[in-house]
Amino acid sequence: MTAVITGMGLFSPVGRGVAATFDALTTGKSGLARPPEGHPARESLEVAGLLPPIDPRTVASGPETKVLDRIVVLALLTAADALADAGIEVGRDVDPARIGVIVGGVGGMSTLETQVVARAARGRAAVSPYLLTGILPNMPSARIAIAHGIRGYSSAVGTACASGAQSVADAVRLIRAGEADVVLCGASEAPLFPTFADTFGNARALARGWDDPTRASRPFDTRRNGFVLAEGAALLVLERAEHAAARGATAYAEVAGYGATTDAYHPTAPRPDGAGAAECMRRALAGGGVSAGDVGYVNAHGTGTKLGDIAETTALATVFGAGGVPVSSTKALTGHLLGASGVVEAAACALALGAGLLPPTYHLDDPDPDCPADHIRVEPRATGTEFALTNSFGFGGQNVSLLLRRTAGARAAGPRR
Repeated sequence: MTAVITGMGLFSPVGRGVAATFDALTTGKSGLARPPEGHPARESLEVAGLLPPIDPRTVASGPETKVLDRIVVLALLTAADALADAGIEVGRDVDPARIGVIVGGVGGMSTLETQVVARAARGRAAVSPYLLTGILPNMPSARIAIAHGIRGYSSAVGTACASGAQSVADAVRLIRAGEADVVLCGASEAPLFPTFADTFGNARALARGWDDPTRASRPFDTRRNGFVLAEGAALLVLERAEHAAARGATAYAEVAGYGATTDAYHPTAPRPDGAGAAECMRRALAGGGVSAGDVGYVNAHGTGTKLGDIAETTALATVFGAGGVPVSSTKALTGHLLGASGVVEAAACALALGAGLLPPTYHLDDPDPDCPADHIRVEPRATGTEFALTNSFGFGGQNVSLLLRRTAGARAAGPRR
C-alpha cells in the first residue's frame, strides 16, 4: 500500500504553517535570535530557535494547565493544523478506529525541572498532582487522541533527534500493513530551559561567539562551531493513497521508502566512516525501489558540528558518489529542533518536489574541504527531480532516512482549497 502526505502541521522558528515555512526556507528568513529578557534559558543560550509565548489555556483548561508541558501544547496545535490542512474530521472523513497517532520527542523535561526546583524550595506540597500527565512521553499522542476522538494505534517514539523521522517511518509501516488508513505522525520538542541547554553548553556543542545570531547555524561551513538549539513541533497526516483518493484529497508527496539503522558505536558520536548512515540511506532507496541516481536532492541532517557534518558527507559519498547529489541543510535557518527537525525537513522535501525548487544551505560561505559535496548555496535551485531524501541522526547511533516521491498534481505550499 502507498502512504501519501495529505496534511502538514508545522510550527518552527521560521513560522507556522506550510506557506510560511516554505517561503522562509527559500527566501532565507532566519528564525534564530538571542533569548529575550526574562526567558528561562537566557543565561544558558547565546542564540536559539524561538517560538512566541503560548498560553496553555488555548488548548486546555483547569488546574492542569499550570503544569501542561509546552511539548503537549505544541503537539495539540500542530495536530489541529495538520488535520485541518488535510481536510480531515475524525468520524466524518476517517473511521476513528482506523486513524493512529505517533508523536516522538525527548519528553516534558522542562516541567520536570520546574517541579523538582519547586519541591526543593517548598517541600512535598509544592509538587503538582498533575505532574505525571505533564511529562510522560506518550502524553502528546494521548492528548491528541483525546482531543480528536482517535481510537486507533497510538504510541510515542524516543530515538533522540531521529524520533520524528522514526515516527513517520512507523506510520508508513502501519499503513502498508493495513492497520490504519490515516496516521498523524511527527514530533514535538521544547528544549529551551536551563538544565537541558547547559548540558549541551558545557559539552561545547552549541554555536557561540556570533555577533549576528541569525548567522550562527552554519552547517558544512569552515567557521561553524556548534549547533543552535531550537523548539517547535511538526506533524504530518499520512494517508493510504486509495483512502485519500476516495475522499478527493490531493497529496503533497508520497513517502516512498524509509531506512532505519543503528551505528552501535558511541553514545553521542557518529561512526566516522558513516557506515550506519550509508546503510540507512540504502535501505530507504531499496524500500522505494529506486537507485541512487534517481534521487535529485538530499536534505541533510547537517547540524553544524564538525564530527557530524563530516560523517554524513562521507556517508553521502558512499551512497551517491562524491558530489553525486545536490545537498542542503535547512537547519541554517530553523536551528536544531531535535526530534522535530526530521519532520520539518521531510515537509521541506515534499514541498521542494512539488514546487521544483530546492532550498539552499544559507550562510554556507566557505564550505569545509572535509565536506566535499554538491552544496546548494546562496539561493534556491530549480529541479525536476522526482525523488528526495532526508536524513535524521540521533544520539545512541540512531539513523533514519525517508525517501519522498513527487506525486502527480502535487499540492503547492498553501492552504487546502
